[in-house]
Amino acid sequence: MLSWALVFLVLALVAAAFGFGGIAGTATSIAQLLFVVFLVLTVVTFVVRALQGRSVS
Repeated sequence: MLSWALVFLVLALVAAAFGFGGIAGTATSIAQLLFVVFLVLTVVTFVVRALQGRSVS
């Protein structure tokens, strides 16, 4: 998932360099969305693993 965010970030930077505002804006939005999803999934994974590590008596 992070690799997709990086791909769209690079695409947005290249499109911005060539002056394609619409394409750059769309790619930037997709990259931001994927980055946020990646961060949320990472936090959820850490919390779930931390809770599984503790035994409830």
